[in-house]
Amino acid sequence: MGEPCVVALVVDGDTLRCTDGTRVRLIGIDAPERDQGRSFLSSRAALARLAPARTTVRLERDAARQDRYGRRLAHVWRGDTLVNEALVAEGWAMLYTLPPNVKYARRLEAAQQRARQERRGHWADGAFACAPSAHRRRQC
Repeated sequence: MGEPCVVALVVDGDTLRCTDGTRVRLIGIDAPERDQGRSFLSSRAALARLAPARTTVRLERDAARQDRYGRRLAHVWRGDTLVNEALVAEGWAMLYTLPPNVKYARRLEAAQQRARQERRGHWADGAFACAPSAHRRRQC
C-alpha cells in the first residue's frame, strides 16, 4: 500500500522531504507556522519523532496528487501508524480538510475531538487558539 519514501528531513509539523527530493505535505492536517515560535518547534519535533530521518514511510495517495506548491499530498504511514492521525491525536496538528482529499477525514476528526477533550499537545498550551490557517491569513 503506497509508495516508499525514505525521510531525509522534516520541514515543519505537516511537511517532510524524502531522500529522492520529493516534498510531501501530509493530507488533512495543519500545524503551526514557523513564525509561531515554540508551537512550531513542538509540532516539527513530533513529526520528526513519528517519521524520523533515514526511516522508510509509505505515501498513500488520495484524490488530488499535488498541492499548489508542487508538494506531493499523502497520507503517511510508518508501519501500522497513520502519522497524520497520530499528530492530530497527540495535539500537535489540527484537522484541515480540503476536498477532494477526504479519505481519512472522519478518523482525523475523531482524533481531534479526543485530543481537544483531553487537552493534549497544543490544546493544553493554547497554541490552537489561533488556528494555523487563520494565522496565515493574519486573522489572529
